[in-house]
Amino acid sequence: MPSILLIKTSSMGDVIHNLPVASDIASHVPGASVDWVVEENFADIPAMHPGIRRVIPVAIRRWRKSVFSSGTREEFSRFRQALEKEKYDFVIDTQGLFKSAILTRFAHGIRCGFDWKSAREPIASFFYDECRFVAKNHHAVERNRMLAAASLGYEIEGAPDYGIRIEAEKGNYAVLLHATSRADKLWEESNWVELGNRLGMKVYLPWGSLEEKSRSERLSSKIPGSIVPPKLSLFDAAKLISGARVVFGVDTGLAHLAAALKVPVIGIYCSTNPGLTGILTQGKGINMGGKDVPPSVDEALAAWSSL
Repeated sequence: MPSILLIKTSSMGDVIHNLPVASDIASHVPGASVDWVVEENFADIPAMHPGIRRVIPVAIRRWRKSVFSSGTREEFSRFRQALEKEKYDFVIDTQGLFKSAILTRFAHGIRCGFDWKSAREPIASFFYDECRFVAKNHHAVERNRMLAAASLGYEIEGAPDYGIRIEAEKGNYAVLLHATSRADKLWEESNWVELGNRLGMKVYLPWGSLEEKSRSERLSSKIPGSIVPPKLSLFDAAKLISGARVVFGVDTGLAHLAAALKVPVIGIYCSTNPGLTGILTQGKGINMGGKDVPPSVDEALAAWSSL
């Protein structure tokens, strides 16, 4: 049976979007052993998938802050050794970036990726042995699936299966994911306060950075009975989300995690269009808003009522 290395390093949403590839391989290439190279901060995500044998963390984001330090050189050496210990049949880079394409060169196997017209950074295509054209007008999840299918010689069937399951007791609470990577993706704090007060259930306000913690605390001070949890690992965040009645989230990786876990989720988009990278779920989910047209609280509540 073939051994396969998947390279999808970041960001969180992109890593989650790659989970259906592991499910497809498990269905179409029975017995295949699948490893995954991913940024260390997101290593919990592929580890949740039963089809992944080994997660190989990489720390490009951290290493580039101290490229020439002895510690970085030692860590990179250990990373290379982890890749080189396995002789893969296929190495599939669904990231399509220069940084991810370089990583393919340290692995043994047929290196597969997007071609010049398909890759997010066309220069990446020079690093692959086999390049595949995948049109950019497909959702990111489907682009990943199509590249893997073309590389391994099977046909995609059915809706995407993210393949992760988290055992959690269902509760009468909502999770409000107000934090995101860019200020222009944020929903107004007054909207979160109004939403939290109109939901009629307990509200959790998770956070990742100190700035996000401060925002959670500000929101919580105006939403009676709301809870600001301690900083959560990805696994603990998944457990919290899995038990929720509903998740409302801006353009952030944890909203995609809710979709992967089939929790009812409302995606709130304020500065990006969700067509190609919005939440995509086999469960209940709605993308709302778009570039410069954020949804209102009434619209968000109406979407929740319609699920």
